[in-house]
Amino acid sequence: MSAVASVLRSRTRGRKSLRQHLAALMRVAPEEADGAHMLRQRYIYILPTRYGFLYAATLMAMLLGSLNYASNLGLMYTFLLAGLGLVCMLLTWRNLLGLRIREGNATPVFAGQEAAFVVEFENLDRRPRFGLDAETRRGPGGRLDLPPRGRRGVQLCMPTEKRGKLCLLRVKVSTCYPMGLFRAWSYLDLGSCCVVYPRPAASGQPAYAAADQHSTPRSGYQGAGEDDFQGLRRYREGDSPRQIDWKAVARDRGVLSKEFGSEQASLLWLDWDALPGYLGVEDRLRLLCRFVLDADAVGRIYGLRLPGRRLTPGSGPGQRHRCLAALASYSQGG
Repeated sequence: MSAVASVLRSRTRGRKSLRQHLAALMRVAPEEADGAHMLRQRYIYILPTRYGFLYAATLMAMLLGSLNYASNLGLMYTFLLAGLGLVCMLLTWRNLLGLRIREGNATPVFAGQEAAFVVEFENLDRRPRFGLDAETRRGPGGRLDLPPRGRRGVQLCMPTEKRGKLCLLRVKVSTCYPMGLFRAWSYLDLGSCCVVYPRPAASGQPAYAAADQHSTPRSGYQGAGEDDFQGLRRYREGDSPRQIDWKAVARDRGVLSKEFGSEQASLLWLDWDALPGYLGVEDRLRLLCRFVLDADAVGRIYGLRLPGRRLTPGSGPGQRHRCLAALASYSQGG
């Protein structure tokens, strides 16, 4: 029984490799000067669907029956349906012709989550386009309709298993409009990539136990008294109304809070070498990822030390992304 299963699996792999080989031989819509991909005549392929083959077989049977019985009405009806099929083939092909497609942005995700790539479609014609499908080999696709001279985007989701950079690569755009008798498709290679952060360790870890060994007071704030005004920061829930800079609110600068010397947090270093030595590379990255998220959640000022790399201290969404991206791209060699 296991031998039969192995043979079936080998045949399936052979079929997949053949399909991939044929797909590699297909022409790919090139990138234009402005970064968009235009679907021109030579990059569009079309073949009948299974309903199209059934339609053709039905027409053949009608033709033979009409010839056998010398039925002029049957011949007229057969040729009328054949002409309808040819018109359908032309409309299916034209539904892709002249489409402009460009890659959009992809929001970074954590390993184990789905990466969502945005692909933008633009219709330059005065006629609408219906039933456009976009898909990849590694995830579910999306469908959209385009109004005349309209532009819309579709999300292509791909699963992530490990940290690093995940690229969208080849996308297949297809349509079966209007009757589903033919399928037209085209390939294009998009260079859109998504940063995949390491999967964070479980919450509740001793996040600062190792990192605080290297903490020092923030440079420039040593010896500040409790009432020394240090500057303004964004309002955080729980701030006293006395701390709010009401002049800034009146000038439409947003809600800002005054920060005094006693409120300055110590500089926090998240250090690779400060972690326990028995941890592996991926466990260290997951733990540092959790440290970054915890430090960002409480508004700490933190920096990151990795073997061969040092990220200067900071805070906010920009610092969070820089640190997580450094963890995502870390390699054993430093």
